[in-house]
Amino acid sequence: MSQSLGRGLAILGELAEGGRSLDDLAGRLGVHKTTVLRLLRALEDKRFVYRDPGHRYHLGSALFALSSRALEQRGVRGTAAPHLGRLSDSTGQTVHLGAYEDGEAVYIDKYDSRHPVRMYSRIGLRMPLHCTAIGKVLLADLPERERRRVAGSIEYTKFTANTIGGPEEFLAVLARVADQGYAVDHAEHETFINCVAAPVRDASGSVVAAASISVPDVVLPYEQVIALLPDLIATSRAISADCGWDPARTTP
Repeated sequence: MSQSLGRGLAILGELAEGGRSLDDLAGRLGVHKTTVLRLLRALEDKRFVYRDPGHRYHLGSALFALSSRALEQRGVRGTAAPHLGRLSDSTGQTVHLGAYEDGEAVYIDKYDSRHPVRMYSRIGLRMPLHCTAIGKVLLADLPERERRRVAGSIEYTKFTANTIGGPEEFLAVLARVADQGYAVDHAEHETFINCVAAPVRDASGSVVAAASISVPDVVLPYEQVIALLPDLIATSRAISADCGWDPARTTP
């Protein structure tokens, strides 16, 4: 990757977290302000960034258009949309769709709950693999050798008292997820959030995404979140069927 391209992408990554001044960006990138300004002007010319009246830079409309097109190209997202919308409507809870990309789990769709307590998650946000229900579902489908490689490469950040602490514990959990066909996050990533997830399969039987329901404990206790599993599993199977999965013809 060229140095200019790398720096330009780094600028976009910084702006994804919020507006930044020229001084902010130069400091964060460790690059002289004249270099950053040159890159910003090129990005601004193509509408990938814009500058507000306070001289802070933000992501621009061209980038939003690209992200929208990228999402449209995710076939499973379009297939899942009506099913996930109905699941969110029927349960009243936050519903996510996540996929495994380049060694990371990423949200590719989200349906907000009807409750005033909202989750900070957003489309495109990466999530930890070892302490999220979606991450567990996606990794549980990997071949054993790859599963072990990934488990051994994870930094097991301890977000809560319930967070999985190491590769052997994680591999045991993944084996259980593969057997039972769903995963849970019992306050493992955030102390006040419980989550359940189930796999979405394609015609080959491979897991191409994971659907989840996430609920703050002030809305429902953990036991009532677990009670939503039948609806979630039925939804994930319906999406899988629309993706070409036939359980009588393929082996999960």
